[in-house]
Amino acid sequence: MQQPAQVTEHGPAPRAGARYIAAVMANRLASETSPYLQQHADNPVDWYPWGDEAFERAKREDKPILLSIGYSACHWCHVMAHESFEHPDTAAVMNRHFVNVKVDREERPDVDHLYQGVVQLMGRGGGWPLTVFLTPDKRPFYGGTYFPPGPRHGLPGFAQLLTGIGDAWVKERAELEQQAEQFELGLVEYGAAGLEDARPGTLAGAELVTAARTLASRLDPEFGGFGTRGPKFPNPMQLALVLRGYRRTGDEALLRPVLKTLEAMARGGVFDQLGGGFHRYSVDERWLVPHFEKMLYDNAQLVHLFSEAMLVAPRPLWKRVVETTVAWLEREMTSPEGAFFAAQDADSEGEEGRFFVWRPDELRAVLSSEEAAAVEAHFGVRPGGNFEHGASVLAVEGPADEVPPLVAKAMEALFAARAKRVRPGTDDKVLAGWNGLMIRGLALASRVFGRPEWLALARRAADVLLERLVRADGSLSRVLHGGAAKVDGVLEDAGNVAAGFVALYQACFEPKYLEAAERVADAAVARFWDSEKRAYLAAPKGQVDLLVPTYSLHDNAFPSGASTLTEALVRLGALAGRARHLDQAQAYVEQLHHELTTQPMAVAHLWLAADALLDGAPEVTLIGSRAALEPLKRSLDARYLPTLAVHAHEAGAPIPEVVREVLAGRPVKGEAAAYLCRAFACQAPVSTVEALAELVAPLAVAR
Repeated sequence: MQQPAQVTEHGPAPRAGARYIAAVMANRLASETSPYLQQHADNPVDWYPWGDEAFERAKREDKPILLSIGYSACHWCHVMAHESFEHPDTAAVMNRHFVNVKVDREERPDVDHLYQGVVQLMGRGGGWPLTVFLTPDKRPFYGGTYFPPGPRHGLPGFAQLLTGIGDAWVKERAELEQQAEQFELGLVEYGAAGLEDARPGTLAGAELVTAARTLASRLDPEFGGFGTRGPKFPNPMQLALVLRGYRRTGDEALLRPVLKTLEAMARGGVFDQLGGGFHRYSVDERWLVPHFEKMLYDNAQLVHLFSEAMLVAPRPLWKRVVETTVAWLEREMTSPEGAFFAAQDADSEGEEGRFFVWRPDELRAVLSSEEAAAVEAHFGVRPGGNFEHGASVLAVEGPADEVPPLVAKAMEALFAARAKRVRPGTDDKVLAGWNGLMIRGLALASRVFGRPEWLALARRAADVLLERLVRADGSLSRVLHGGAAKVDGVLEDAGNVAAGFVALYQACFEPKYLEAAERVADAAVARFWDSEKRAYLAAPKGQVDLLVPTYSLHDNAFPSGASTLTEALVRLGALAGRARHLDQAQAYVEQLHHELTTQPMAVAHLWLAADALLDGAPEVTLIGSRAALEPLKRSLDARYLPTLAVHAHEAGAPIPEVVREVLAGRPVKGEAAAYLCRAFACQAPVSTVEALAELVAPLAVAR
């Protein structure tokens, strides 16, 4: 069964300039803290948040539920809101026939994942906004994504659809109830897709290479990225898997298409050339014109991937991408306490991309004629533009690695001028899982580029999570907003936070992060692991407001929680010396053997965890004086060793309990000792950079 697509395109839509605002009091969403729900607080629609109050009213009045799911930075969600939810006549139809429920998918990804299955079962692509019609007991009987106000592009008009379903609820109830029964059965299957035909098995390194070659064959040889037509998504997990295949083989045919893709993205308009950070995706095959929202999870994964690229094939371009992305993160996406915000909108002043694009006359109003000519040549700004209304998205046509000095100076002026425009909105809620992904990316980047300030940025965010979202028993709250923590964490939160904390430990060696990672991972296994199916539920066991259970198997725009938790467990097993962590990871990887070998695109991040298992969960422990440890640590940080976990411990310092089993009994002779261990068996220690390089060579790129 297909998994939900990352987006659905619906053809050209009217811009959101004309709004229909009714003179009504704010609805129930006014008391919600979600920025997305707040965007709908003044709709004339009688919205409810997801919860018992809405369901009880639907049962009491015997009305169907209209469930609308979106997120704050979603362009098409805004379009549908302006066209329909803000229109008093449409709202009146909604209020007459339905109990209307609005959900922020970023707060409740479990609800979103479940009901995305409706449009999948109907043979349509999933996406947002998601529009699903439910019986009062939450069983779906019809669904879709965006609906225009009038018939267009083969879609019915929204008001027309509402009236038709409202009438059918009264006149054809038995048929709708029958559809609901069929959908419920289908969702049970959908929620466990990939498990019903699971064929457990033992993985081999050759199977990883085959998976990497399969993905590499799907990369566009001309423009990079998966597929040869738009839209194109970054797909960092899949690109990382191809790099792992390159590590195992040294085959340049695996490396080249990854580097082509990274360069094309870094040059293209999908990357904000002035302000840093990647937009959500490109609508074309050349990475030129993006949908302009910026998501924390995309940038977290891309910071990590471009840092890996710096280790594999160093280029100034990779460094500039990471530097400017982290600068954007710190400047625009970091809360006063130090955690990271969720997203930035695509729209400003009622238009998508308006903040980011330039016309030649706008350039010349800011720059000298010489500077303007240099910028136009470097970024391909021409009369008529490459976007809408004669505007251009900036995309590099000149040198990629070195920005000409005149262009660099002009970019500073353009950035300052752009800062005076009306900014897109920022969704300033803090999501535990997305912060975990960014902590993971920053931790690696700080090591690769030798940037202690990036490590400090990651530690501040981690400390906010520890103080506000990680509970004493290791369970999590998912959302921090308006000073309040809320919503029980789902598996993606636990997996991402555990993986982020483990990565952070390996950058700073502060034991509290490893201790927290283990606490979160142990709680996640207890709360989400279904021992009968040998798989992880997406939401905690016993979740009462979901129609059917769903399992976290497949990656989407970000890794599945099961894959990041497995990554964390492999590292924890190596770093804390706990066999139970490796046993748990091994059990899940073996259960997913069939998916890993037949659907690598869908489980790419799990392959990354499996790669470390295949290497024996390798771990290097560095023990010695601080001065002697530093060159050893730098030598590891400068090499592409993606499966290697790293300890560093100053000789004579107290040994934290969490690493006692690993560090105790490893003596140091002389100034320093480096121990390489795989599957809990250690080789004789070495003490020089050269000897350490030889020791870890089997884990590096094959030569």
